[in-house]
Amino acid sequence: MTDNFPCEIKVSRQEHTLKAAIVGDWVMGSEPPALEAVLTQLGDGSDIKQLVFSTESLGRWDSLLMTELIRLIDYGAKQGIQVDTTTLPEGIQGLLSLVYAVPERVGARRQEVKTPWFEIIGKGGIRIYNDAQALVTFIGETALSIAALTRGKARFRWVDLWTYIQDCGPSALPIVTLISLLVGLILAFVGAVQLALFGAQIYIADLVGLGMTREMGGLMAAIIMSGRTGAAYAAQLGTMQVNSEIDALKTMGFEPMEFLVLPRILALILIMPLLCLYADLMGIIGGALVTVSFFDVSLVEYLNRTANAVHIPDFIIGVVKCAVFGVLIALSGCMRGMQCGRSASAVGDAATSAVVTGIVFIVIADSLMTVICNRLGI
Repeated sequence: MTDNFPCEIKVSRQEHTLKAAIVGDWVMGSEPPALEAVLTQLGDGSDIKQLVFSTESLGRWDSLLMTELIRLIDYGAKQGIQVDTTTLPEGIQGLLSLVYAVPERVGARRQEVKTPWFEIIGKGGIRIYNDAQALVTFIGETALSIAALTRGKARFRWVDLWTYIQDCGPSALPIVTLISLLVGLILAFVGAVQLALFGAQIYIADLVGLGMTREMGGLMAAIIMSGRTGAAYAAQLGTMQVNSEIDALKTMGFEPMEFLVLPRILALILIMPLLCLYADLMGIIGGALVTVSFFDVSLVEYLNRTANAVHIPDFIIGVVKCAVFGVLIALSGCMRGMQCGRSASAVGDAATSAVVTGIVFIVIADSLMTVICNRLGI
């Protein structure tokens, strides 16, 4: 193995000429010398008119030397300095002639262009309009598929429906259990901070029970399913889009909305109310753990207060909300999956967009339903 001699560049000046002596082995893997000293002398406003090179002490070289030479030559040309390359080895001169044989095309380099604000607003409006149009179209196609199901004409495999129910139901219980339990704990602690000031710790049960059944149980289950199942639906359908499987189904006479989308929507509609009830139970248990363990409230008192505070209409409101959330999650995931492009990155974009769209729809729908319930006095 041949030892490399350190590469360096030595600068000397003779009147209006700057002489750069290239020394050592300029090969990849070597530490390139700093050219700031040469660049500083070329651009310090002095009266240097010419840059020449000396290669008497040059050893082995490769693309490292070419890269640094091009940098020096370009900088010198920018400063209006004549660069003499005749003293360089013939091999380097040949490569440099190839580099500068064709001038750089004007506009070839990327330039930062400031987009006017009204153009940004216009593009955003067009994008919102296209998304709204796609959503309305997708909802219409879904409604037609459901109508075909009610007439017994929808074509899909029932085994697929049970598979989707398994995926978004029992398989989701661990994460729903954990999140709902922690939400119940948080609600209990937050309520206890204020209620303990008045010695009313017993009402923690009311806070946790009503909070979980009317709002937090269904909302947290929906957000979990949006990130878990909604993204999975988008990724599955997006991958089928990339692999042209959806086109193959159309060729064989199958309607993708009925065969692929409908069972996924039905699975979430059936499972979300059950997950909501389960999340309510886990949240109440979490509140009980805090109340019984840290405050002077027995388990029997906690359960009695919960039974007195929470009524059937409270459960119904939460279940109805969660069923609506299930429809929105399924629509968001399936719509983004069907809109997926034909690349691997498009599948990731579809999954991300499905989660974002689903959560936005959930929050908007929850706000509207909460306002409606408040106006109706429910």
